[in-house]
Amino acid sequence: QVQLVESGGGLVQAGGSLRLSCAGAGRTFSSYGIGWFRQAPGKEREFVAAISWTGARPNYADSVKGRFTISRDNSENAVYLQMNSLKPEDTAVYYCAARILAGGTQASGYDYWGQGTQVTVSS
Repeated sequence: QVQLVESGGGLVQAGGSLRLSCAGAGRTFSSYGIGWFRQAPGKEREFVAAISWTGARPNYADSVKGRFTISRDNSENAVYLQMNSLKPEDTAVYYCAARILAGGTQASGYDYWGQGTQVTVSS
């Protein structure tokens, strides 16, 4: 089992940057693929980015490709989401999630979720 805690959200102007962190508790964190998802008010949760347990093969939603970067530091039990060139439509609660080995794009494939962190981008 792994526990996840997100941090780093906040209010930023359009064009700005934020770095989200997903801290994992548990000895086997390095065995899990991690995904970032987001949910805006009145919308379904959507995939943002994912990374495998080795850090290889990062995967991004088309809407964030070229602006967001996912990375991980298994020595720190952490996964990061660097978000640049933020847009108002990026406003949402951002969640990290864990599944064994590989990251994936489907929320239903993840076993563990954090509580979320709010990102608000003003125009």
